[in-house]
This record gives sequence, C-alpha cells and structure tokens, in this order.
Amino acid sequence: MNFGKVFVPLLGLLLLGAAYRAYGWPGVAFAGGAIVMFLLMHFNRTMQVLKRAADRPIGTVASAVMLNAKLKPKVTLLHVIAMTRALGEQRTPKDAQPEVFRWTDGGGSWVDATFVNGKLTEWKLVRPQAPAEGEEQRADAPSADAVKPGAADALRPPV
Repeated sequence: MNFGKVFVPLLGLLLLGAAYRAYGWPGVAFAGGAIVMFLLMHFNRTMQVLKRAADRPIGTVASAVMLNAKLKPKVTLLHVIAMTRALGEQRTPKDAQPEVFRWTDGGGSWVDATFVNGKLTEWKLVRPQAPAEGEEQRADAPSADAVKPGAADALRPPV
C-alpha cells in the first residue's frame, strides 16, 4: 500500500491541530497558509515541467546514453520528464501497470523505462546494430541537382 497518500494528509491535519492547540486560530491560519504554499509550489513545478515537455516531440531525447546514465531507481515519472524535457512514448495500454515509456534519440538508440505506481523500477538502453567489419557503408550518392564546387560562379550573371 502507498502510505504517502494517507500519511501526508494526516500530517497536514496533525499540523493544523497542533497549531490550533498552541496558538489558537492565528496558528491555524499560519499553518494553513504554509500548507497552501507547499501545495502551490508543487503545482507550479509540475506545470513548468509539463510546459517544457509540451514544446518537444513525444518520446525524443537529446542522448539516450546520457539518459541511461542519469536514471536511478524509484524516481518519479515527473522527474524523468523533467530530465528529458519530453513526454515519453507510452508502450503499454493506458492505465495498465506497469507502465512502459520510451525515449529515442536522433541516432536510433532508445531507453525503455518501466514505472510501477509512478516510480521507476527498471530501464533498458538499446543501441542500433553497427555494420559488420567486412561491410562498408555506402556513401550517399550525389544528387543530380547538387551544385558542384566552383559551379556557383557559372550561375552568376555576367557583369
């Protein structure tokens, strides 16, 4: 069971009760203000992370290898979204546990991260296969409409 969902509200009520007992209604007002400020700070952080992630394509990351190095067990999905600055591509059905998200970089590498109840439990880095030693990569064929070096002068009108 997730005790945080029960413990945190009980702690808030206990704080309000202790403030009332020690200082009366002014203490309740002060403790209530502190609780509201705490909640607003967390709401603001969540909105900032999601606003930054909204500007990037889903499931992209600058470097999957660096993401793999930065991940730690038990971090929240919100923390991973803040690190990648992008929402992950969901690989499992919606609201199914465990949730699997994928972040891919420009080189074709990707990280699959598994979250159980919003906490990271495991992740796996997958890199694309390198060509075999005997095979050489073909260079891109030059385009027929490409401008050759020195040909730019031929395109200028005569003076």
